[in-house]
Amino acid sequence: MPLLSERVGTFTDSVIRRMTRISNEYGAINLSQGFPDFDPPRVLLDALAKVSYAGPHQYSVTFGAQNFREALARKVSKTMGRTVDPDTELCVTCGSTEAMMAAMMTICNPGDKVMVFSPFYENYGADAILSGARPIYIPLVPPEYHFDLKLIENGFRQGAKAIVICNPSNPSGKVFTRRELAAIGALALQYDAFVVTDEVYEHMVYAPNVHTAMASLPGMFDHTITCNSLSKTYSITGWRLGYLCGPARVIDGARKVHDFLTVGAAAPLQEAAVAGLELPESYYTELQTIYTRKRDFFCSGLDRIGLKHNIPQGTYFVMLDIRAFLDLPQFQGYTDLEFCEWMIKNIGVAAVPGSSFFREPVNHLIRLHFARQQSTLAEALHQLEKMAALLPDTKQSII
Repeated sequence: MPLLSERVGTFTDSVIRRMTRISNEYGAINLSQGFPDFDPPRVLLDALAKVSYAGPHQYSVTFGAQNFREALARKVSKTMGRTVDPDTELCVTCGSTEAMMAAMMTICNPGDKVMVFSPFYENYGADAILSGARPIYIPLVPPEYHFDLKLIENGFRQGAKAIVICNPSNPSGKVFTRRELAAIGALALQYDAFVVTDEVYEHMVYAPNVHTAMASLPGMFDHTITCNSLSKTYSITGWRLGYLCGPARVIDGARKVHDFLTVGAAAPLQEAAVAGLELPESYYTELQTIYTRKRDFFCSGLDRIGLKHNIPQGTYFVMLDIRAFLDLPQFQGYTDLEFCEWMIKNIGVAAVPGSSFFREPVNHLIRLHFARQQSTLAEALHQLEKMAALLPDTKQSII
């Protein structure tokens, strides 16, 4: 048989999606793959029902339907602190996953270097490799997930074409401060490089933390490619509506890449999603309130049953420290992946092994998410009590 490309041997399939498949097989509560178990806003459902009969049902413009881009530009302009041109500075994609891939393929030549923070959402390293680039990993150090700016400058000195920033960050829940972003942005300007940002959790930030768009900082719009989607904000992960926002010359290139990757996002879903983009500012305030309650409920429940965890500043993810379990005789020699598989089969809760997010040899963290109804979270906590009971002394603590 002919050989496959070398690149496919340099990364695995998605561990996150794999855990969902195992969770479904055993009927576990899925706190691994981050999608909600509640409906989107009613206005979106009503719009979708209307579109199902009225259309459109054929291709839209490849880079996004005109009315969708115009509604999107109005929303994005508030975040960017400038008027975004829907005709030249936006490209609609099939989810933020394609947005990130299109961004990387637009700016990277084979052999280029791209910096990626570790821990990272698992797609970033694969995106760099698929675009022919070589990732340089910059550690985010737990528990605060701080980074050393000197390592980033060293990466730029090595010729890194770009740095990828997830803000708020999956899986750590870190929200980059304006000062941190300004320092990174200053280096990008100094070394004439790009910043590629993933900002899908922009509306899930917990006080006193504040989300700042990198592209909104002085001088940074022309050096920033913002990847985002409607998936998390409107609870429509299955609609696969994402977008790229950036300077016209970059978006012009990204539209070409996007055209040959997927042609275009679903036309009827773009039409229906306009209703979501036109929701008032109060929707986003309430969304933040809802997720703050979910975070507090879930984290306080983990404290109550004595499981160590971080406190996320943003996103809907929590990192659980399982070192105490791995020290128990029955788990001697277990990897975090094997522990997560044991959890699904014996506890009935699905998590993601932390090793799939870290470049460093991290085997003691797993990721859970709380984008669930409170009743689902309560049941998951009840199930996790059985796991906590295995520990000889379950004291409340935070990693």
